[in-house]
Amino acid sequence: MTNPPTPQSGSPDKEPASEAQAAQNALGNTERAEVATEPGGPASKPEPEQKPSLGRLFIDNLWAANTFTVTLLSLVLAIVVGAVLMIVSDPAVLSTYSYITSRPSDAINSSWTLVSEAYANLFKGSVFDPEAFSGWVNGTGSWQAVLAPISETLTYAAPLVFTGLSVALAFRGGLFNIGAQGQATIGVIMAALAGFLLPLPPGLHLLVAVLAGALGGAIWGFIPGILKARAGAHEVINTIMLNYVATYFLTWLIVQNGVQDPNRTDAISKAVDTSAQLPRLLGDNLRVHAGILLAVLATWAVAWLLNRSTLGFELRAVGANPDAARTAGISVTRTYILIMVFAGILAGLGGSNMVLGSTASALTPLVVAQIGFDGILVALLGRVKPWGVLLAALLFGALQAGGNRMQSYSGISLELVTVLQALIVIFIAAPALVKAIFQLRAARAARLQTSLAKGW
Repeated sequence: MTNPPTPQSGSPDKEPASEAQAAQNALGNTERAEVATEPGGPASKPEPEQKPSLGRLFIDNLWAANTFTVTLLSLVLAIVVGAVLMIVSDPAVLSTYSYITSRPSDAINSSWTLVSEAYANLFKGSVFDPEAFSGWVNGTGSWQAVLAPISETLTYAAPLVFTGLSVALAFRGGLFNIGAQGQATIGVIMAALAGFLLPLPPGLHLLVAVLAGALGGAIWGFIPGILKARAGAHEVINTIMLNYVATYFLTWLIVQNGVQDPNRTDAISKAVDTSAQLPRLLGDNLRVHAGILLAVLATWAVAWLLNRSTLGFELRAVGANPDAARTAGISVTRTYILIMVFAGILAGLGGSNMVLGSTASALTPLVVAQIGFDGILVALLGRVKPWGVLLAALLFGALQAGGNRMQSYSGISLELVTVLQALIVIFIAAPALVKAIFQLRAARAARLQTSLAKGW
């Protein structure tokens, strides 16, 4: 008979371990356990997690679809598309592409020369001209020439701040104010009439003229506001129709006795008295005036109204959900009227800047230009936030000021500046498109789209 196999602690494929080997293994395990449990041993202090560096975090956040990145990349895309349009619209440059396969340098050099000179003149006409600065340093030029680009930018931006704030404020209250153009037109009429019909002393005359412009805009904003609140009439239709009424009223008023300049036969009014004009900030040779200071003050006031006041809370609540606001005890009717009145005041101040500032000194059929419609673009570009509107207005003012120099020095059509403005708004309004082109992170883009949907 065979003896039964004894139990083995080792592997069935190996020889059973001897008692000495077993004791040695047990002692080794005990020593390793003691070392592991000692203070400061390997097990008492876990390995620190590897955190990304600040530079890596900055790059990750920068290359994400946040508001700043989308806005910046939208500008880049608009500049690139604008460069393509410049090349296509220039026959001399376009002809070099007919033989690009044999001599590609001609097409590249001519395209670069055209685009670089155009954008350089755009920068020199709106921000800074190195040649003017060198002339001032050498004594051959004046400091006015150095500040002239900034002066022009601020001059064009001042009325756009007011009309942009007008549209943005209505947006935040849930209303689409297309009537900033008409409100600005009535504002410019009232300001000009007060400027050359009322014999008042300096200082008081300016104050009355500015308030008259604000009053005119408030009246023209009250009409669609009361119609929306009481009759449910859509503000878009009302404001569009009131734009036409204001425009034709201006055209009729200019040629009336007592308003038209008696020394002129064309459609132009009397000039606003110097006592009612906004003072220039940098002397008579530069056009920038105190309207830009009023624009900054208005931006602060609207920001405070929206974020710090009870009325601003009610306004935002009605804009988010009128039914819920009504249930909470907020008067939606009163809020709609106040929204349009405040929007009209802002647009009227923008219109008064056009005739009390340095842009014009008398009423003409085109005195308001397109500041009301441009205010819609400024509001969208500024994300309907007050300080964003201010920055957007400065950008549009720079494009307008630089576009004048670009047209004069480079021969580029001024309409291309309008195309650049439209392209910027298109790309900013479509963050998903910018995300797809530049492969931005999807999570941030989703949050951005949600914020845009709430804000607009």
